[in-house]
Amino acid sequence: MAHPVDRSGSSSCCAPHLAASPGREPIPAGRGAHPIEQCHVGAGVFRMGDPFGDGLAGDGETPAHEVSLDAFDIDATAVTNADFARFADDTGYRTEAELAGLSAVFHTLVHPRAEVVGRSPRAPWWLGVAGADWRHPEGPRSGILGREDHPVVHVTWHDARAYCAWAGRRLPTEAEWERASRGGLEGARYPWGDDLLDAHGNWRANIWQGSFPDHDTAEDGWPGTAPVRTFAPNGFGLWQTVGNVWEWCDDPFDPRAYAKRARGPVHDPRPRVAPALRVLRGGSYLCHDSYCNRYRNAARSSNTPDSSMGNAGFRTVAL
Repeated sequence: MAHPVDRSGSSSCCAPHLAASPGREPIPAGRGAHPIEQCHVGAGVFRMGDPFGDGLAGDGETPAHEVSLDAFDIDATAVTNADFARFADDTGYRTEAELAGLSAVFHTLVHPRAEVVGRSPRAPWWLGVAGADWRHPEGPRSGILGREDHPVVHVTWHDARAYCAWAGRRLPTEAEWERASRGGLEGARYPWGDDLLDAHGNWRANIWQGSFPDHDTAEDGWPGTAPVRTFAPNGFGLWQTVGNVWEWCDDPFDPRAYAKRARGPVHDPRPRVAPALRVLRGGSYLCHDSYCNRYRNAARSSNTPDSSMGNAGFRTVAL
């Protein structure tokens, strides 16, 4: 099922269930080229979670707590359409959206000649579109020509893991993702500080401006995805960890995880819950304060690992 994330803290389905694909051939491990620039994040302790009370209770962003991590290397950018194309062309891999024949597209972005086959009753701005997939983000008559440097979307958690296997990589843990997103700025709302606009009134991230869900003024320059090296990198050199696209993390989602860790420093936390949901981080180009305020370092969300939508992608970490 395609589950775009809403601000209520629950998921809103808008298309038939996209079941995990049976009978796939195993992806050749570690044979693929992964040319994305790497950012080194040194070992250390950081404060994970929301110190401002900005998040929703159901997201489990509190209490803020100390976490220690070993050093790791993480992609400077999200995996792009060009990166994913190399993987798909090398392996013949077909994403879950391609196998299912549909994915979730935001209503203002649907190609005018696309076939709409479903609509979310709780979030009617999300439409199930026949033939929407990573190569055809708005429907089968759309394409990625000219968007090779945009983040790949319409990829499930399973699809992201398949890419990682081919590239000899892995998805970041949620703790690694947040430490990397903070860029060394402890306690800040965003990778650059606490203000959405810079000193000249310019937007620092690709999120929604205007009246959600019908009118995006695109004051940040982008009504949909932006190239992965838009705006400015954070203190560790990562680009666009907030806004643009949601990013899959490896962890199962546990809304009670932080409460369980509050007694003292934790090293490399990994939730021990059934993996019905997987963590998503960073928000997307659709985030607006009236609907989804999750374009923050501490913001958490989740979705089923077979969910495919037009505002979710991923970045990877070295093994």
